[in-house]
Amino acid sequence: MKSLLYVLSAMAVIGLAFWAYRENYETQHVLNQAERLQRDIGDARSRLAMLRAEWAYLNRPDRLRDLAEINFGGLALLPLRPDQFGRIDQVAYPTEEKMVISQTVEVSSDGAGEPDLQARDEE
Repeated sequence: MKSLLYVLSAMAVIGLAFWAYRENYETQHVLNQAERLQRDIGDARSRLAMLRAEWAYLNRPDRLRDLAEINFGGLALLPLRPDQFGRIDQVAYPTEEKMVISQTVEVSSDGAGEPDLQARDEE
């Protein structure tokens, strides 16, 4: 009987060791994936910061004004004036369509239009 207990204990230890070995490698794999994702996120943030800086550089008002003057012949861009903007009362807002709900309910004196509460309670 003792030998059977020793064999079962040894099998349990071997099984637990195999499980711990697999869990260790799965954990390392997931940690490597997390590090790779963090690195990719950092790279994407640095690229985004660079693109924002380039966008800000290219959209400087003095640069855009110079480009508009250089390309005036082809684009005919003029500076904006306050009188070019409309007033709020000139904006055509969409009208709200009113939804008409019509439902007919027939009510009889024998109570046929009412739900059967007793049948629902019995189910």
